[in-house]
Amino acid sequence: MSVDVLDLNARVRLSDFELVIDESLELSGVTAVFGPSGSGKSTLLRTIAGFEQPQTGSISCAGEVWFDSAGGINVPPHRRSVGYMFQDARLFSHLDVDGNLKFAQKRRGSIDNLTVEHVVDVLDLGALLERSVDALSGGERQRVALGRTLLTVPRLLLLDEPLSALDQARKEDILPYLENLPREFNIPTLYVSHDIDEVAHLADRMVVLANGSVKAQGQTAAILERFDLEPYTGRFEAGVLVEGEVTSHDDRLHLTRVDLHGATLTIPMAADAPVGERVRLRIRARDVAIATRPPQGLSIRNVLPGTLLKIVIEPENGTAQTIIDVGGPRIRARLTLAAVEDLNLREGLPVYALIKSISLDSLGNS
Repeated sequence: MSVDVLDLNARVRLSDFELVIDESLELSGVTAVFGPSGSGKSTLLRTIAGFEQPQTGSISCAGEVWFDSAGGINVPPHRRSVGYMFQDARLFSHLDVDGNLKFAQKRRGSIDNLTVEHVVDVLDLGALLERSVDALSGGERQRVALGRTLLTVPRLLLLDEPLSALDQARKEDILPYLENLPREFNIPTLYVSHDIDEVAHLADRMVVLANGSVKAQGQTAAILERFDLEPYTGRFEAGVLVEGEVTSHDDRLHLTRVDLHGATLTIPMAADAPVGERVRLRIRARDVAIATRPPQGLSIRNVLPGTLLKIVIEPENGTAQTIIDVGGPRIRARLTLAAVEDLNLREGLPVYALIKSISLDSLGNS
């Protein structure tokens, strides 16, 4: 079965910046547009939405041409069926929450089986309907803004750093709602972020932008595994994504056990993930150690046998990057050069990956 795509072939020149993109993005699930500040993330979304006009090129969504410089086509934003959620909520202060939601419903007319009641239920907005938007917290405002955007029934949802103005506690409050979007509404989403944790939580695929050009795109797990992208994805936060199945919960010790292709990972209690459910985990390279023999007498609970697939020496940092195959999933570890020499590490060597349980958290359903 063919999958609709967003075809982007455009050059956008602003006063002191130029975005050049030639990519086809799959229209399903969540695709993160990731990169440092000033890389062109918001410009890309604004161009897709029609708020910025390329000097040359073309843009089409599922075969519908939205822009073509050669053909003189430039479909205005309100006819592109795009739902755009900005960093600030931009709610109507003269309307309460219910009024803001119903404004989107009226604007759309027919809402194609997407009801206000369903949006209110999924985003947990029922207790807020009669509230003034000025009385909402930052997280509540973003949930209302998201609900209003969804009720326009867009073909494509564009989220421009919706969590950037929130503190960590508010981010953690709203992330579960964002995780539910693909399952509940099935609207393909481009999610702009410069936060690798948000991307790891939410994105099926990612596009890495820097200096106005695409450095890579692909499955999130594959992108995060690449050493060469660390200048853009962040050296300190480097790591991998793995998926496993919850096998048990230990209420006394507040732990959850996850099957990872036959190996068992122990993580802090993930009570919201029932036994049998698949979960996504992020394992940071800085939280992984390597042993060449089965370790004994350690506090580290996760010991995964595997094979050392790759070693990349970084002499300027006195470190080495490694990839370990643990029977399907691949794990990264960052070691000192002294450790590499002392253990006589080499590619193809059987090793054990040691991962602290306390460093692991479930990133939600996979």
